[in-house]
Amino acid sequence: MSGNDSAVNVLLWVAVPYAAIAVFVVGHYWRYRFDKFGWTTRSSQVYERRLLRWGSPLFHFGILAVFFGHVVGLLVPESWTAALGVSEGMYHAVAFSVGTLAGLAAVAGVAILVYRRRTVGSVFSATTRNDKAMYVLLAVTLLLGLGTTLYGTLSGHPHDYRQTVSPWLRSVLLLRPHAGLILGAPLGFRLHVLAACALFAYWPFSRLVHVFSAPVGYLTRPYIVYRSRDPRLSSSRAARRGWEKAS
Repeated sequence: MSGNDSAVNVLLWVAVPYAAIAVFVVGHYWRYRFDKFGWTTRSSQVYERRLLRWGSPLFHFGILAVFFGHVVGLLVPESWTAALGVSEGMYHAVAFSVGTLAGLAAVAGVAILVYRRRTVGSVFSATTRNDKAMYVLLAVTLLLGLGTTLYGTLSGHPHDYRQTVSPWLRSVLLLRPHAGLILGAPLGFRLHVLAACALFAYWPFSRLVHVFSAPVGYLTRPYIVYRSRDPRLSSSRAARRGWEKAS
């Protein structure tokens, strides 16, 4: 490997991931600190519900399954699953079947949501350039991951990413980056990783921040007291007179 190739690999598989992680963390802090009113999904449900009723559940449930599948596949070492009695063939059969279904659901959900935003006039008018960029990054990342997995399996040459991508990611997260680990992965997997880095770097500046929103404040918020204006339902104390209508 030449010095130039080594520098490129360090840039792609060390500098880029750390830059994406830094932007992801600092960007969320900045967004919450200075743009709390913008921390929202900017829901468009009021404009159209029929397509949203199909696209939103497909995408959200699909992407949740994809996320947890990635957590297990990338962060849990192969030796741990083997110690639990899960063979390599069993693991890949389950990962492929469940992952494919989840990926197809997420892609179908994104397709419906994009179609909805493009064909429903009121929703299209409420769509910003930020939203368009977010959908592009989401679609590219999902399609690269799903397409690479399907191609490898259907062609009869599935790649064991737990030998390449998984140890590389763990080395990055443990602050002992080893760029050479991911070089054994097919091009599709590496492009999927780079697309994911771009998506995570863009995340804090898009509507995706709502993933980290939870109604925790409702647990400690004081009760809302409603009082009726009907004098028959109010207390015995006489109501104060306000402005009277001019005759």
